[in-house]
Formats: sequence, C-alpha cells, structure tokens
Amino acid sequence: MGSLKERFTSKAEAAGVEIRNLLKEHGSKKIGEVTLSQAYQGMRGITGLVTETSLLDAQEGIRFRGYSIPELQEKLPKAPGGGEPLPEGLFFLMLLNELPADEDVNSITSIWQRRSHVPNHVFATIDALPISAHPMTMFVTGVMALQTESNFAKAYSAGINKKDYWDPIFDDTMDLIGRLPRIAAYIYRRKYRNNEHIQPDGLLDWAGNLAHMMGFQDESFKELMRLYMTIHADHEGGNVSAHTTHLVGSALSDPYLSYAAGMNGLAGPLHGLANQEVVKWIFEMQEQLGTDDPDKTQIADYVQKTLASGKVVPGYGHAVLRKTDPRFTAQMEFGKKHMPDDKLVNTVWKIYETVPPILQSLGKVKNPWPNVDAHSGALLVHYGLIEYEFYTVLFAVSRALGVLASLCWDRALGFPIERPKSVTTDSVKLWLEGKGEIWE
Repeated sequence: MGSLKERFTSKAEAAGVEIRNLLKEHGSKKIGEVTLSQAYQGMRGITGLVTETSLLDAQEGIRFRGYSIPELQEKLPKAPGGGEPLPEGLFFLMLLNELPADEDVNSITSIWQRRSHVPNHVFATIDALPISAHPMTMFVTGVMALQTESNFAKAYSAGINKKDYWDPIFDDTMDLIGRLPRIAAYIYRRKYRNNEHIQPDGLLDWAGNLAHMMGFQDESFKELMRLYMTIHADHEGGNVSAHTTHLVGSALSDPYLSYAAGMNGLAGPLHGLANQEVVKWIFEMQEQLGTDDPDKTQIADYVQKTLASGKVVPGYGHAVLRKTDPRFTAQMEFGKKHMPDDKLVNTVWKIYETVPPILQSLGKVKNPWPNVDAHSGALLVHYGLIEYEFYTVLFAVSRALGVLASLCWDRALGFPIERPKSVTTDSVKLWLEGKGEIWE
C-alpha cells in the first residue's frame, strides 16, 4: 500500500505530467474568456480586478493615481528640512485622488498619532511567541490581536446598514495604520534589542516615529523610512498581498483580518520576503568570494554559478515590469546622495551592471532588470539595520497604506464578494472532448 505521503507523491507526479502535456497541446484554447494556460498558471494576464489607488505599467512602472514616483518625490509634501515625500501625503492621494497640501498631511499625521495607542494585550500576545519566531509571524499575530478593537466588527454585529459599511471600515483603517509603527518597532526591539523599548515621539511624522521607536535617530534614516514607506505602499491590485486583502475583505472581514491575511501572503519568498533574500544572497557571495568589495568579474562568475545551480538571482525580474523598476532607481539616487562610498551599496550597483546582460543572454527572461527588492536591503544595512529577517515587516507597514485605502473604496463602492469559477482537470478533459462547456 505505501504510506499516505508516498501514495500522494505518486498521484501528484502523474497528474503533473498529464497537465504539462495537456497545456502543451491545448494551452492556448479559450476556456470561457481566458486561455487554459492562464487558468492553470496563476491567472497571469487576466484582467479581473478594479483597484483605484495605483496602476502598474510595464514600461513606466508604478503610478499612484496617475503620478510616477519621480513626480511624487517632487509634488508630495515633505518633513521640515527633508527631501523625501511623506507617506501621509501618498495615503491622502490614494484615498481622495487629490494631491495634498501641507495642512492635509499634517492633519493625517495628527490623526494617526492620536490613534496610535496599542492595548497591552497585543504586546502580551506577541510576547507569548518564542523569540526565535520570524518577525512577520510576530507582526501578523500582533495585528490579529488588535482585531478586538475593530469598529466594523462591532457595527456589523449591532446591525449596520450596508450602505454605511465604509464608515467603520474607514475608522478601522485609520486606527490600524496609526498603530502599525508601534507594533513593528516593538517587535524589532523585542527580538533584536534586548526587549528595551522606546516610547513614541508625538512630534514626529508617521515614518519618522517608526525610525525613532526602532532606535534609529539619524535624520537621513528617517528620510529613508519616508521614501521606503512611500515607494512600497501599493502595486496595483493583482499582487498577492493586495489581492488577498481585497479578497478577504470582500467577505466583509474587517480591516484587521483582511490586512493580516494579505501580510501572510507578503511573507512568502516569491513576494515581500524577497527583500531579505537579496541581502542574504549578497552576504553569501561576499563570504564565498572572501571580499566585501567584489569586482564585476567576480560578481558575474558568482551569478553564473547561482543560475547553474538552478536558483534565481533574487531581486531581478518582475511579472509585469519590462524595464528597471523606478523604485530601484529612487533608492539608487538616495544611496548616491547619502552613502556614495558604502561598499555594500556599491556592490548592488555593480550587480545592476552585471546581471541584466547575463539574464538577457539566456534568451528566456522577459525582464532581466532589478525590482525594488534589489536595493532596499543595502540601504538599511548602511544604517546598522542588519537584521534582514525584519525587512519584510517594514514592507508590510508600508503596504498597509495602499491595501487599506483600497479596502475603503471596496466598501464605499459596494463591491461584492469575490467568487471566481473553478474547474477540475477531469472536467477540462471532458470539455476538450466536446462534452460540455464547464464554465457555465
């Protein structure tokens, strides 16, 4: 008989062969409005979502309500004496489709400061986890513990009219965003700084206060946090974290539950966890090469070895983009301004000069260019934030801005529960034999 696992392995291997052969012969055939390949291979290229806050263009990169990242860096309000956009301004833009004035941004900062109190049971819940737990496990656990504070859950239980769903969803959104820096910083200090915590500074902006509570007082690090939180905030609706938040929210799960679900997706190595994989890969390269300042020939050899071993070069390639990610470029410009002689940052730039030609020579890679993850870790390491497992938590704090602004719009527009049709391989084979239209 064999074990259950052995029997499953046998079944799965046979099914995999059958499906590959099926797609090779019939992958381009339309099943309903999409091809059979799209149905089997991640729904890639299917337009089936409406997300108002941002749009990803293959050539221009992400646009937030029509504005590119360079335009946002120019037009969004900045902290006094600062040069990077305040994420409060981007949230205002995504929510209202209007560029904010300074007073608009200051108002949001004040709102988030007033709503930033985190109940003690949230910290106790995080503390119940072993210190060895991944920071994203702690983070999502903290968000779930916060769900006790949901305005929407209370209003729905009391019998709110569906046309008013957006109202408590909006309040939950503002509460949750206001609290996230406190939770993220608590996790950082608990895991990496001997559980020695730093209280919030009510005079600082949202991203600046996160830097302060983590223990980084350098003004240029606060500037990096403002840039980081802005450029990671949204990436239209089809990526895993945004889509999951929308999907779970469509069941009328409150923002805490919906956002936590999305961030569990962000924690995957094919999504947000990739930023820690980049730094890990560079550190491993430095160790194997015996230098913290490899030249381009050494890097090229190591890249070839990485590819030959069946692995990818982390931080390169994107499902949609067909040129260098503008978010990479924004971080590269930050590095040239604040740390032009940093060896790790310069290594990132040499990798940028080395990897695309190698990937292009393979003839299989549609996008050989770097994405946002290829650079962010090196900037953080420069300031001493070397705990790369924590990087995805920073990504998650930023991503709250986009996915929760979108969730407010989902409820305001009354979008229904998301429920696509699925099929089985057996039903597909019957359909290919002309025995029924299975998408009906």
